[in-house]
Amino acid sequence: MNEKLRITVFGAHPDDCDITAGGVAALWAQGGHHVRFVSVTNGDAGHQTMAGRALANRRREEAEAAGRVLGVEYLVLDNHDGELLPSLENRREIIRLIREQRPHLVLGPRPNDYHPDHRYTATLVQDAAYMVTVPNIVSVAPHLQSNPVIMYTTDRFQKPYPFTPDVVVNVEAGVEKKIAAMACHVSQFFEWLPFNGGYLNEVPAGEQERRAWFRARMEERLAHEADRFRAQLNQRYGAERGQQIKFAEAFELCEYGAPLAENARQLFPFD
Repeated sequence: MNEKLRITVFGAHPDDCDITAGGVAALWAQGGHHVRFVSVTNGDAGHQTMAGRALANRRREEAEAAGRVLGVEYLVLDNHDGELLPSLENRREIIRLIREQRPHLVLGPRPNDYHPDHRYTATLVQDAAYMVTVPNIVSVAPHLQSNPVIMYTTDRFQKPYPFTPDVVVNVEAGVEKKIAAMACHVSQFFEWLPFNGGYLNEVPAGEQERRAWFRARMEERLAHEADRFRAQLNQRYGAERGQQIKFAEAFELCEYGAPLAENARQLFPFD
């Protein structure tokens, strides 16, 4: 596979793709590959004082700013936050978007999750698998000759089965851009999530202090992910280097897409 890669990453909300795949997206973009982030809802409910169109517009602007940091295309669909359903209309939209980009790889959440929007985003991506190859489904968009590889982004849910990575990638070279992109989502990481999590009083008022606070939080979180998948990092990079990797992202194969097999190194061409 010598051509430039095309990758589509689906998330339920603006900022979801950044959290789960921002590091590897930055690496792909640096290599000249085309990455598209898709937020399946507009995020118009995720705030303690804003809502509706004003919040949706703000979150779209934040997503576009994050996309510029990472060097990726960032689409935000106009479905209401907290109200996403795995409807035929939404399935057709996901099929159309996949066919439009013709990605080699599709990433998205697993269907095991606390949030209905996350679960239904996963369902919509799964339901689009195979259907993207059927000419008479969404016939206005040319069908694909074959399924792309589809993989799940990481989570910590244990039932009915825990996340089991097939690929774990060292993202140290992309972590600066990942954290900077996440920080573009001001409404989330400095307002709504601290409010909802009960730590809003910890967010510094000054811009520089706030950025330093956020960076420290994110580096700690990402370091935990690397430790969680240390065995897989050792296997991919060798024990000596694997033990030294501080930041990683992990992905699990969805059996509804194409097999990963020998494509793993081509799709994740990072040393």
